[in-house]
Amino acid sequence: MPVVSSLFDKAIAASLPLVPKAIVRKFAKRYVAGEKLDEAVARVKDLGKWGACATIDVLGEEIENIAAGDEARKQYIDVLDRIRSENLDANISIKLTAFGLKIDKEVTYERVRAVVSHAQSLGNFVRIDMEDSPTTSDTIAIYRRLRAEGFDNTGLVLQAYMRRSAQDVAELKDLKPSYRLCKGIYVEPEEIAYKGFQEINNNFITVLGDMFDASSYVGIATHDHDLADRAEKLLKERQIAKESYEFQMLLGVDQSLGVKLIKAGHKLRVYVPFGDEWYLYCMRRLKENPKIGRYVLFGMFKKG
Repeated sequence: MPVVSSLFDKAIAASLPLVPKAIVRKFAKRYVAGEKLDEAVARVKDLGKWGACATIDVLGEEIENIAAGDEARKQYIDVLDRIRSENLDANISIKLTAFGLKIDKEVTYERVRAVVSHAQSLGNFVRIDMEDSPTTSDTIAIYRRLRAEGFDNTGLVLQAYMRRSAQDVAELKDLKPSYRLCKGIYVEPEEIAYKGFQEINNNFITVLGDMFDASSYVGIATHDHDLADRAEKLLKERQIAKESYEFQMLLGVDQSLGVKLIKAGHKLRVYVPFGDEWYLYCMRRLKENPKIGRYVLFGMFKKG
């Protein structure tokens, strides 16, 4: 029965690009703060009411011309200023392809450096998201360059399904990076990425242990209850201090797990995306979790 349900969910997700955008927008309200910064600020304040902090993401990636990337720089400067003025418990997450990574690496670096420098002046932090495999080495190189310039207020994301992640942790050990560890959502070939559900989870726990061995701070990013339980077990067995990690989740996904983690005494950070590119973001979420498509389908038949 679970296999049939899974196939059904995948079939729904594959057909969702045909669903009217207005319907997807209704579904998106749960997972995207909105199109404006004001809406993101409001969601961060709501999260604070039940004990969670946030990382704010301006939606957008894979720009087609290098000039467009300067808009990302401006938007993130505005976000950082707003976090300060509103006294929010939040930092920011950035995607390098939104700054121009696949077009001009040097221009991208200067734009990212400007954002990281501004964050540093405000006492804030910038998380560099990891994207698909062609960008992995360039993303790590930019992170290394920032650290070499003394920007310790930045961190990196690694994906547990990538076979190279354990080696990346080993090679970055000298920097003791602040990490976010997630499973990974991009479609990658089997020779570079694990495909099995259990082997991805097993590698997640292995890499998580490697990160703690390297004295790194880790954002444990998962909505998988079993994986969260295994992570909690590792934390307990290794007696990892609460100041050395946090759990992370996406906005609108399984709030019950988030509440459970907070009640257990863990810090929780929620990824709060906003911006005009909400539709593409939602399509990616469906690829990651096809059963969400079922909620969209059922939503089409609800009144109001």
